Formats: sequence, structure tokens, C-alpha cells
Amino acid sequence: MDPIEEKPSKTVDIYRDTWVRLLGYANEVGESFRALVPVSLVWGSYAVATAYVTADAVDKGKKAAVAHGDNPGKTTQVAVAVVDTFVWQALASVIIPGFTINRVCAASLFLLGRTTKWPLPVRKWATTAIGLSTIPFIITPIDRSVQVYLFLCFSVLSIINSTSTLYML
Repeated sequence: MDPIEEKPSKTVDIYRDTWVRLLGYANEVGESFRALVPVSLVWGSYAVATAYVTADAVDKGKKAAVAHGDNPGKTTQVAVAVVDTFVWQALASVIIPGFTINRVCAASLFLLGRTTKWPLPVRKWATTAIGLSTIPFIITPIDRSVQVYLFLCFSVLSIINSTSTLYML
């Protein structure tokens, strides 16, 4: 008989591995419904998504604080973890997807108005359906693009920082 292998338990990140992650998509849903609901509800969806982003950044900061204990540079490491998470999540979960869904819905409402004789309420519901159905297709490309963009930005910043005269003093 083969010995039973124990699988190492993976730590579950509630902000990335559970249903809580869906709160980051609240603004995309809000943007999809923009044609049908008051704008205040759309802004409310942005508040939910921003709260998710902030909570994730704080969580990563707490984890970095625990991981670095009382080591020198702890404050810097915690700050980097919080800022890195917040910037990445803000771009990948709120700003770029919200803008993308907003433009998809605006374009679809415009095109449906030009190409169909559907009544306005039908066009608005169709626009909402198009926006909602677009969400799953934009998530991975946006996440990967933001990852590459931030990697390139921080690579350039580290090169500039290492060659500046202030750094060498």
C-alpha cells in the first residue's frame, strides 16, 4: 500500500479566494445597470468596490506586519504591501473595469438606438444585459494588463531611483 500523502493546507485569503472577491465587481454591475437605475446607486456600487479594495489592502498590511515581526524596515514593508495592493486592486477591480463597462454600455445603447427600432426601455435592458455579460470576459485581460503595467512602472522607478544622485549620496 502507498502511504497517504498529506497535502499542505493552503491559507485561504478571504479577499481573493472566497465570495468576498465578488464585492470587487460591484461597480461593474452598477455600471451595467446605469441606464436603468438612479446614478446614486451606481456611485453606491463604487463605494462597495472601494471598501473591498481598502479592506484587502489593510489585510495585506496586517499580514506583512505579522510576517516582519520586529525586524528593521517593518514599517516600509507594511507600507509597500498596503500601497501595492491598493493600487493594483484600484486599477484592476475598480477604475479600468468600471470605465470599460461604462463605455461598452454607452456604445451599445447608442448603437441599439441607431440600428433597431426597439423602444427605449428594451434598449436599456439590452444594454444592461450586454454590460453584465461582458464582465467575465474583461476580468483576466485587465488583471494581467495591470500586473504587467505595474511591473514595468516599478521597474522603471527602481532604475531611476538607483541612478539618481540623491540615491548615491
